[in-house]
Amino acid sequence: MSLVLYRKYRPQSFKEIIGQEHVVKTLCNALASGRAAHAYLFSGPRGSGKTTIARVLAKALNCEDRKEGQFEPCNKCSSCLEVAAGRSIDLIEIDAASQGGIEGIRELREGIRFSPSRSKYKIFIIDECHQLSKEAANALLKTLEEPPGHGIFILATTEIHKMIPTIISRCQRFDFRKLTVNEIIQKLEAVIKEEGVKIERPALELIALNASGSIRDAESLLGQVISSQEVLDGKKEIKAERVKDLLGLVEINLISQFAEYFFEKKVLESVKYLNEIIESGYDLQEFTKGLINYFRQVLIARFAGEAVALSGNPVLGGLTKEEIEKLKKRALVFKEEELRNILEVFMEAESKMKYSSIPQLPLELAVVELIGEKG
Repeated sequence: MSLVLYRKYRPQSFKEIIGQEHVVKTLCNALASGRAAHAYLFSGPRGSGKTTIARVLAKALNCEDRKEGQFEPCNKCSSCLEVAAGRSIDLIEIDAASQGGIEGIRELREGIRFSPSRSKYKIFIIDECHQLSKEAANALLKTLEEPPGHGIFILATTEIHKMIPTIISRCQRFDFRKLTVNEIIQKLEAVIKEEGVKIERPALELIALNASGSIRDAESLLGQVISSQEVLDGKKEIKAERVKDLLGLVEINLISQFAEYFFEKKVLESVKYLNEIIESGYDLQEFTKGLINYFRQVLIARFAGEAVALSGNPVLGGLTKEEIEKLKKRALVFKEEELRNILEVFMEAESKMKYSSIPQLPLELAVVELIGEKG
């Protein structure tokens, strides 16, 4: 069985990590100077590389061939190979989402009393640590207050606000961020090069834009696209149209046409067009999501002016120069306050659509509310 892409191309050293430069730099400096902390806390959105960096850090800490002043693991010694294969007995990974009870932490406290079997440190990676039970969190806190010299903890969480402050205060905290579209594209280009797959740039951009800043999600989407294309067309170049079909994306032209009616304040044409979209088989939820994103771009164009003139602007990813010029003109139709209100009304409509017996009705009412009296 072949590995999924995000596991197959998971970084094995600090130099392979894309994004999170502020985290990598600090950790590398600490390793090079021999100043490892006894507890780290990685906080940030899902798919941003918290667990990946935790494993690379664990590998570097126990690398048998890492010399003084160095920070990269060698990836050749027995310790590095065991960590990479997931069979190191001195690296214990705990998923608090499924093992968040007191028993798991009691076992951890018992286990940490004993020295590492083969390595310098016994390292514990606790993922989604905010899901530890109250009793388990208090037991972990006790261990962090009096850690043995051979024990190192790496905690990872997507919801740091749910953690007790006393645990946070005993850790070196690192805040991770979502990856940019360009960073995700950079990683995807490296993956398709290794896989020997041809995929056009606009298709990669679509995948990156729909990954919401998560490299893991981007690689999962890419794997889905590659698998589908191989079944259908062998090794032909993957086009953006194929990605749109597979991910259920709505053409920007559809949103642009609706926006044309909306900005001209044509209520009847706007509502009629919404129904035509539904009859054509498009996903109304996806259309609304795209519509909200489009008006977000209009709002940004409204107050940013010439700063959005370049198509390389990450806020306007996926738009042509012509679309950007059209968007800038449309931005002048409404005041900033009106555009903010439009976004809020459409977001509320999107939420109501999930429970409406007539899915398009909340969106139709939103159109009438926003431009009905002016139309």
